Amino acid sequence: MDRRKALKNMGLALGYTVATPTLISIVQSCQNETILAWTPDFFSQEEGAALTKLVDIILPKTDTPSASEVQVNLFIDRFADQVMDKEQQDFVKMSMGNFLSKAQKDSGKEKIADLSSEDLEPVLASSLKVSKEDETKYFKLINAYQKAVANGEPAELEEGVSRFAFANNLRGLTIMGYKTSEYVGEKLMAYLPIPGEYIGCADLNELTEGKAWSL
Repeated sequence: MDRRKALKNMGLALGYTVATPTLISIVQSCQNETILAWTPDFFSQEEGAALTKLVDIILPKTDTPSASEVQVNLFIDRFADQVMDKEQQDFVKMSMGNFLSKAQKDSGKEKIADLSSEDLEPVLASSLKVSKEDETKYFKLINAYQKAVANGEPAELEEGVSRFAFANNLRGLTIMGYKTSEYVGEKLMAYLPIPGEYIGCADLNELTEGKAWSL
């Protein structure tokens, strides 16, 4: 697996055209920061705390680390801050605001900081639980909204659609951040920083125990 190519392809799939070295530098910078000292660059402190809970709902701790344990929340915050343009940033803030407002309303909590994982999980699940038909319709509405904003035209997006947009983008970025983390690259995937001999025809299970290449 060409890790640089995979990063680029994932960015394109999520609607971001990003120079791959930029993504790699973000991943590397996250590895050098202590999670306890984290102050978000893009999100507010309360949003950052909710983000940490959400990525762990998407990828909880099992026999492998949770998303936050490999600093996926830091990756997403820096991705939003350093990669997204102003219109994308505004869209994330708007859609996240609608998502968290729904969680507050349903839970009866007054502050975002009071939201627990148990408060956030039902909203995340319901936001992602859409039919293929509705998903196609939602993407068209989202694209129309973003085009209107880009053209300086009045634009509105139904709250349920905006919550879907936030949840869907968050899921994609969480998976991207997890797959490109140092732990996953070196511990869960086949890792060989210094290439050895080339074996053209061999069974993947024999060579790497069925694991994809990290680099």
